[in-house]
Amino acid sequence: MKKILLAIGALVTAVIAIGIVFSNMILFIKRKTDEDIIKRETDNGHDVFESFEQMEKTAFVIPSAYGYNIKGYHVAPHDTPNTIIICHGVTMNVLNSLKYMHLFLDLGWNVLIYDHRRHGQSGGKTTSYGFYEKDDLNKVVSWLKNKTNHRGLIGIHGESMGAVTALLYAGAHCSDGADFYIADCPFACFDEQLAYRLRAEYRLPSWPLLPIADFFLKLRGGYRAREVSPLAVIDKIEKPVLFIHSKDDDYIPVSSTERLYEKKRGPKALYITENGNTPCHIPKIGIRTEKQCRSF
Repeated sequence: MKKILLAIGALVTAVIAIGIVFSNMILFIKRKTDEDIIKRETDNGHDVFESFEQMEKTAFVIPSAYGYNIKGYHVAPHDTPNTIIICHGVTMNVLNSLKYMHLFLDLGWNVLIYDHRRHGQSGGKTTSYGFYEKDDLNKVVSWLKNKTNHRGLIGIHGESMGAVTALLYAGAHCSDGADFYIADCPFACFDEQLAYRLRAEYRLPSWPLLPIADFFLKLRGGYRAREVSPLAVIDKIEKPVLFIHSKDDDYIPVSSTERLYEKKRGPKALYITENGNTPCHIPKIGIRTEKQCRSF
């Protein structure tokens, strides 16, 4: 009897340990420092940081529905209400959005950039990969619409987690959201993406690790991995979506975007880049992207 109790105790301890470790990795993913982002972007040829410091911009603070502040900048040099909102990827912050900001400014759009929860200057204790972030995006869109007196067009560009956030938001706000969306390298389903990363990074099976981690994710973060699924809402999105992905992306497989594109109804476009294995494709496709945006 004692051996049975010890075995049960060891099993319970192992389950708790697995749940805490893996949910910690998801909820509290390590964020890049400003220095890390600046170095990476500068090495990639995006030397835009000094010009941003000198640029005229309006800092804003928007209260989240979840009790923290969302912080960002509104850059509006053009005499137009048309604005692009840029959603950065996981572990990043607004500095990672500057390369996109300059592209859209050059196209004649004003730009709004902001930090997701638990990133940059915004508050929030955990990362949810779009689950809570989509509601913060709703607050940002509402703030922008009020600032522009509901005039002009609004587009949302998202990279990685930002793309997921944009699509989840679009699926929840089919008629009162943005006018178009650009999704760069989104995953289709978070549970599938976690299973993929487990295999790729740790060579571990998804079972029983993910069910255990998912239970603790719900317990500690308030959501389950399967609830973060652009694929589940993509057919509700009525507005145009431009999907972008690298054919050789080794973090989020290109098949994720291809599945989303296939299921999306109505106006859509797909651009698969031949080079590169990470996001940041928009500056590389230049005129093609401009034509796609204008066609929307």
